[in-house]
Amino acid sequence: MRALVQTAFGGPEAVAVQRVPDPEPGPRDVVVEVAACALNRLDLLQRRGPGMLPGFSLPHIAGMDIAGRVVATGAAVTSRSVGDRVVIDPTVGCGCCPSCAAGERGHCAALRIIGGNAPGGYAEFVAVPADLAYPVPDRVPLDEAAALPTPWSTAWQATYRVGEVGAGDCVVVQAAASSVSIAAIQLAKRAGARVVAVASTDEKLAVAAGLGADLLLRGDAPIAAPVRDFTDGRGADVVLDHVGAATWQRSLDCLRIGGRMVMFGNTTGDEVSFSLASVYHRGLRLLGSGAYTADDFGLMLQTYFSGGLRTVTAAECGLEDLHATFGLDNSRALVGRVLVRP
Repeated sequence: MRALVQTAFGGPEAVAVQRVPDPEPGPRDVVVEVAACALNRLDLLQRRGPGMLPGFSLPHIAGMDIAGRVVATGAAVTSRSVGDRVVIDPTVGCGCCPSCAAGERGHCAALRIIGGNAPGGYAEFVAVPADLAYPVPDRVPLDEAAALPTPWSTAWQATYRVGEVGAGDCVVVQAAASSVSIAAIQLAKRAGARVVAVASTDEKLAVAAGLGADLLLRGDAPIAAPVRDFTDGRGADVVLDHVGAATWQRSLDCLRIGGRMVMFGNTTGDEVSFSLASVYHRGLRLLGSGAYTADDFGLMLQTYFSGGLRTVTAAECGLEDLHATFGLDNSRALVGRVLVRP
């Protein structure tokens, strides 16, 4: 099969299309013909080096968010059949530790990530455990399904399980035009919340407006005062922030007394400083939203497939479009997902 193989660390020259053996299914695996695989920031970071996930090694085939059709099944597989349209949960646990038993594969000490530290979807075919292949309704295009796994599951957990967003809440969403925020805006609106979208450009805010955001704010200006005006002086109930250091203080400042700060990323830096007194006097809750659970993934798909939600696609590329693909993923002007079609 053809696959985009990383053999070194560096720029686009570190990866190339090669012919590699077709994957064979283990007893409990399926082989999926990849219809589309969405680009993730991890792909770019691990291409530059060093590998960020334990167990990463070269050569490597990246690509975490995959949808396609089952073309082969292992001898013990009864849940999936050849021809099934599926989308893949990329988190693979050991299956026997306490974390896996609790449905929290993302906290397994032996965690493997399809496309992260195991062969992924930048290839014509990929082998995955059958229980990670979820059916896609015929009405949903496979390229749309490929845009869902990582950002939508991450947003689901941050918005619902950790943030406990509900009807009437005011929710501030930072970096509102990123893939995970595009999901979070829609999930918060689905819960009946009012959404304040914060982004760096008017073009990105226009995308957030199209998704139903109620108040649009530029991130290069203070946001606490307009949020308080919007909430009649009260402040936001929840802030969803995966940006990190650059937005930390502004996010804290716009929360109401007893408000919830949900953190699930650090793209602008990992360390921050803040007033402990301000946090405990105001009764703020600082909540980390880590790896999503198997339940999160299934519930996210159920909700998305019920209708009324949408993904945003920025561009589509083939395996050979290396410079365009990685250049788009590294651009702050990017809105939505880049889809790779093997």
